[in-house]
Amino acid sequence: MRKLVMPFTKGSLRLKNHVVMAPMTRSRALNNLPNELMATYYRQRSGAGLIVTEGTSPSPEGLGYPRIPGIFSEAQVDGWKAVTKGVHEAGSRIFLQLMHTGRIAHIANLPEGYQPVGLSDRKAAGEIFTDTAGLQEHSVPVALDAEGIVNVINNFVKAAINAVRTGFDGVELHGANGYLLEQSLNPHVNTRTDNYGGSIENRSRLTLEIAEKIASAIGREKVGLRISPYSTLSDMPAYDEADVHQTYAYLSGELNRLGIAYIHISDNPSIPQKTHQSIRSAFSNTLIYCNGLTAQTAEAKLQAGSADLVAFARSFLSNPDFMRRIEKNAPLNEVDYRTLYTPGAQGYTDYPVLDELAQLV
Repeated sequence: MRKLVMPFTKGSLRLKNHVVMAPMTRSRALNNLPNELMATYYRQRSGAGLIVTEGTSPSPEGLGYPRIPGIFSEAQVDGWKAVTKGVHEAGSRIFLQLMHTGRIAHIANLPEGYQPVGLSDRKAAGEIFTDTAGLQEHSVPVALDAEGIVNVINNFVKAAINAVRTGFDGVELHGANGYLLEQSLNPHVNTRTDNYGGSIENRSRLTLEIAEKIASAIGREKVGLRISPYSTLSDMPAYDEADVHQTYAYLSGELNRLGIAYIHISDNPSIPQKTHQSIRSAFSNTLIYCNGLTAQTAEAKLQAGSADLVAFARSFLSNPDFMRRIEKNAPLNEVDYRTLYTPGAQGYTDYPVLDELAQLV
């Protein structure tokens, strides 16, 4: 596992190893405020060279789930400071993932006076959890008008500025998992007839304008984007394979032109090899791969050069000392799936580390 644990340098990214802790929603932000419990959670996992935080909303209407954090108020900015301080003291870097859930939302999860919004008013199939009424069908989103699009872009930029002010090393735009930016790419969800709908170029416009304006505001070396080509999560209807391929090839080329720090690929078996190759050939900066990796397969991916960095999610969730376990070839804790999204420390900051386990033997 030599490459995994070796320092990484490419462009502006200088990390103590080749391992990324992937973003994971954990729903511990009571009242949508980052807190000391969250600071402990991230500090525990700062063996990763780079941590990408849980999805964090750039605006009130983007808070689609219960207890997810935001970065649009001064109280939220103050709350995140303990997180960045702890991670930096451990020698790691940390990017804030900006996630606007768009139509994957319920009005009960939003502050009073706000409604879910989308590129169109097409309601997402399925249900979403609310703290007040349990599982509920997704709310019907309000279709963004021209002014609404401008507000979304401006809110992302303000959130990125807030993130840097809070001490984050950069931001990752969440363009995956069926949230707002991926909704804009899908022609069955984005049915607009203006400059933000129709052609591949128009459907990519929202993501690219946000990336470009954030890069101008905080520096292109502080911007990443997560994508999940061909994914159907969160009621993302499948569309023509050639269109999907061309969409991500175009997007990667334009992001390369902007010079952002990285593209983070949420891998899945539906992505054809030609799309992987097209993203790699179009984008010359850092590629991060995530999903389904073991230490062995991640090392092989790094050695082959198909990924520059590798990301792990649940391995870090249940193993605060995941990097130490890699180095010692130690077994991993099992994930407690009952406590993934519950409030409190259980299943969050109480997973045992190797020293504690040794004392129990």
